[in-house]
Amino acid sequence: MEKMAALTTNIIHTPLLPNNTTLPKTSSFQPFFSNQLLGLPLSSSSSLTVAKRFSCRPIKCSVSEATEPKTEKKRQLLRRGDVRNIAIVAHVDHGKTTLVDAMLKQTKVFRDNQFVQERIMDSNDLERERGITILSKNTSVTYKDAKINIIDTPGHSDFGGEVERILNMVEGILLVVDSVEGPMPQTRFVLKKALEFGHSVVVVVNKIDRPSARPEYVVNSTFELFIELNATDEQCDFQVIYASGIKGHAGLTPENLAEDLGPLFESIIRCIPGPHIDKDGALQMLVTNIEYDEHKGRIAIGRVQAGVLEKGMDVRVCTSDDSCRYGRVSELYVYDKFNRVPADKVEAGDICAVCGITDIQIGETIADKVSGKPLPSIKVEEPTVKMSFSINTSPFVGREGKYVTSRNLRDRLYRELERNLAMKVEDGETADTFVVSGRGTLHITILIENMRREGYEFMVGPPKVINKKVNEQLLEPYEIATVEVPEEHMGAVVELLGKRRGQMFDMQGVGSEGTTLLKYKIPTRGLLGLRNSILTASRGTAILNTVFDSYGPWAGDISTRDQGSLVAFEDGTSTSYAISSSQERGQMFIGPGVDVYKGQIVGIHQRPGDLSLNVCKKKAATNVRSNKEQTVILDTPLDYSLDDCIEYIQEDELVEVTPASIRMCKNPKITNKKTR
Repeated sequence: MEKMAALTTNIIHTPLLPNNTTLPKTSSFQPFFSNQLLGLPLSSSSSLTVAKRFSCRPIKCSVSEATEPKTEKKRQLLRRGDVRNIAIVAHVDHGKTTLVDAMLKQTKVFRDNQFVQERIMDSNDLERERGITILSKNTSVTYKDAKINIIDTPGHSDFGGEVERILNMVEGILLVVDSVEGPMPQTRFVLKKALEFGHSVVVVVNKIDRPSARPEYVVNSTFELFIELNATDEQCDFQVIYASGIKGHAGLTPENLAEDLGPLFESIIRCIPGPHIDKDGALQMLVTNIEYDEHKGRIAIGRVQAGVLEKGMDVRVCTSDDSCRYGRVSELYVYDKFNRVPADKVEAGDICAVCGITDIQIGETIADKVSGKPLPSIKVEEPTVKMSFSINTSPFVGREGKYVTSRNLRDRLYRELERNLAMKVEDGETADTFVVSGRGTLHITILIENMRREGYEFMVGPPKVINKKVNEQLLEPYEIATVEVPEEHMGAVVELLGKRRGQMFDMQGVGSEGTTLLKYKIPTRGLLGLRNSILTASRGTAILNTVFDSYGPWAGDISTRDQGSLVAFEDGTSTSYAISSSQERGQMFIGPGVDVYKGQIVGIHQRPGDLSLNVCKKKAATNVRSNKEQTVILDTPLDYSLDDCIEYIQEDELVEVTPASIRMCKNPKITNKKTR
């Protein structure tokens, strides 16, 4: 340790090299970065000297050195110095969108007197309601004559397909990590993908102003994660920036934050290389995202890899199997600040939006009309969960929805495939049933919620995992589940995960708040319906995060629900009299005055097995004078959201989804089979 400290001191006090002198390949900066990563103490004077060196002389980050072209062919490629393309990636709730807000505000994207709402990039209604990012979005800022294209990406592992596509458009990522939690499952997933692409990484330790922040631990954990993911030596030599996204401050040390995000912007310019371009080559642009506009139609978004794209240009649209067709670029846009701005031409290296090609698909290449060749297509990981969608067969069909036929349902589901690459749709056993596969329950639930808001009415079956057979052995998907829970509720949560075949591989205390972090490897089947159970066991204090890990051997039978359902006995309107006696049998989903039909699930039975109830029974009106009216006290009915209903239902149950209501019912096809 003393040797390393002495070595560090020698390096820091080495005089600056004269102009045009390059450092030797055995970068003498390595020990300084190692000290910083390992959390070893640096004196304040040393830190200041390092900061001065950064400001006095531009330092080439080792990542950008490693990615310099080496082959004869690549020497013809140029690096654009006036453009940076970056994606902001992180685990959910680590502050990506808030950090983008601060970057936009500090680069004067908005007027001083303009009202700006929080989380500007979350423009979708569903994103605002849930407080999560679902769709990736583009914006750009200008800093010291350099244009920085920024892409805000989702944090949930269910939307990992969105992140995988976006990494094709950028040269570097800002990896945002919470200053208390450190790297989480989704951090691992997106970092693994970025390292596979060979991207440069700048680590941003966000929320540094939290009372229980532990920056040294977080940087060390992130460094260990790089090692685990087989990062190269150059990639492990990452730049660390400490920031408070909500206050708009950043700095090179946790104690000395600047009054703005200047150090962050400087790191982006210095450590993330400009795009490699073939300026004089034949046009190539890979389509990585699709948007739709009522007036302009389909809009293809991607980065121009080679050549120049011009408005009004005739192009060839190619797929990876060399089948090509021709099209014309009617309008061309680039991203300037928060808007799309019309452009006459876009040079290689910049991100743009193209209108006019009506049948363009994600993964296709817009190429030169004469000599254009396709780029490698986009690959995303396979889905792990499937659900069946079918037309509404309940007695209330057509009351609230606008689109109710199987043709409407089919068209909408297959239209979703055009922009949602990680999703698959197949025809089911009957003509009015479709099987939708996705990366997780949330991935499919967001589609269901969007469809009901668009006026669709349909039924959804319970989620099922997609198994594989390899060498006659049945394999099922496993996920890494991370649970943050207060110590007093840890026993109940551990018992719950154990019942669902979860295997604990790590347990540690988090911060000074008496919270424990549990890490499990658990079959995806065991996660179905787990979120509500964990919230109940921990009195609403636990936080569950999951990310797909791998396929493994079948874990055996898993019991996910111990209680049965209370089922309506007949059609009618529920009454207070009937519900007051029914609530003794369990918890009710409905109150008085609600229309119900035979087979509808109206509550949770307190015991295993289903129980049929008459919730429409009225009090007999005979002998009125001798019967004194009794006061009826009703419990508040359970208010289940769409996600809760999908977690609750089992094999013989369905969720009826309409624009106005979400109901659950028994599946008549399976129920009839049972009764026979």
